[in-house]
Amino acid sequence: MSKILALDTSTDACSVALWQDGEVVEDFRVVPRKHIQLLLPMTDALLSEAGLSARDLDAVAFGRGPGSFTGIRIATGIAQGLAFAADIPVLPISTLAAMALEQGRLLGAERVIAALDARMNEIYWCAFRLENGLPEAMLDEQVCAADELRLMEEARWEGVGPGFNYLADMSAAVQAVITAPVLDVYPRASSMLPIAARDLACGRGLAPEDGLPVYIREGGWKKKEQQ
Repeated sequence: MSKILALDTSTDACSVALWQDGEVVEDFRVVPRKHIQLLLPMTDALLSEAGLSARDLDAVAFGRGPGSFTGIRIATGIAQGLAFAADIPVLPISTLAAMALEQGRLLGAERVIAALDARMNEIYWCAFRLENGLPEAMLDEQVCAADELRLMEEARWEGVGPGFNYLADMSAAVQAVITAPVLDVYPRASSMLPIAARDLACGRGLAPEDGLPVYIREGGWKKKEQQ
């Protein structure tokens, strides 16, 4: 049985969650530009309330992106520091997959598209199929203008995330298959934990220094495999 801590600061939300043998507790707050001040105190408080220290954990998960470059780096750095000090692995988790899991479970959906606002009139997005209760990406995570979003299946999709504020800019074909999207959904540490537990059980934990953000913009920000 495992104990996993998860951290996310990839958007305006800041969240910390703890998995103890399938039981989850979370501290979730929407606190723009306060992540660096709050994440460690929130983490310390959650562990203290559970009567645990970092050395009692089996792994630390974190939202590895996409999202705010600064926010992703905050969660990554703190996760790496905790894991290094406790000599445990890290588990980088897709923020889009966490959103798809939360909304897919809530709606009982099999197909979910998660989208975040990437600024500069672009969105981060990915399409997921929920299999055995967990999201499986059906393509690589993308960043593009809303009108460039293309789907591989002409089926109904649940849309989730603030990226769908640009729904009116998407093609008629995409609009025709998107169920009324839920916009006010953030990546949450609690939604990362089932994915993290699966990854830990499958031996996908990484050494702290290998748990890196994944940036999907071109130019200076690159995917992990390109770094």
